[in-house]
Amino acid sequence: MKHALPARPELGTHDGLAYALFLPPVEPRAAVVIMHGGGSAKESHFDFARTALAYDMAALAFDARGHGRSEGEFGPTAIDDGLAMCAIARRHSQRIALRGSSLGGALAIHTAAADGGIDAVVAICPAPEDLMLRGLRAGRLDGFRTDREVLELWLESLDLRESAASLGPRCALLLLHARGDEQVPYTVSEELIEAAADPKRLLLMPGGHHRSIQHDLELQAESLRFVERAIAGQVAG
Repeated sequence: MKHALPARPELGTHDGLAYALFLPPVEPRAAVVIMHGGGSAKESHFDFARTALAYDMAALAFDARGHGRSEGEFGPTAIDDGLAMCAIARRHSQRIALRGSSLGGALAIHTAAADGGIDAVVAICPAPEDLMLRGLRAGRLDGFRTDREVLELWLESLDLRESAASLGPRCALLLLHARGDEQVPYTVSEELIEAAADPKRLLLMPGGHHRSIQHDLELQAESLRFVERAIAGQVAG
């Protein structure tokens, strides 16, 4: 039995950032920029990008600096890099959503706050700055290239709660977190949803672990339905 080959992305680079662009066969209803976690890479989220195609959405996954095939070191340019990827996505749709996991979940929130024109953010187990700082100082935040002193100063300048609070009402926020997350406590997402303005939604999943939600097909579909409702202005506050 022959099986159809998975959709292949268009590969490109921009200012040293390696990205993969997935385009549906029709005019995209929206474009989703995908942000991976610390020590990961864009390929880890190709399954979600291909799921987005089934919803007639474009998807752009990229390697953060210090990761994968991208140049440079991870640090203070990360939000500007996210904005640059949004600009590429806007070549295909003016309706933009961000989907990030762990470190990428935090970056998705910060990038949306800086952009001001994002329709929806889906943040999975987002890692706050204080948690990352503790990991950095204890030598546990590794797996990517960075200048640790520069990264520490930059993390100290960020406030994830403040960025989350600034999103509504223009941008809808969906937080997904596993109660069994052994790296980022689910209470982080409870605190963020409390700080955030409407429209917003929090889904806490029983059990699981830090990476279990990322590749859950049902939750991938729910994330994309949330984006659909956001671009239609149908997310309840």
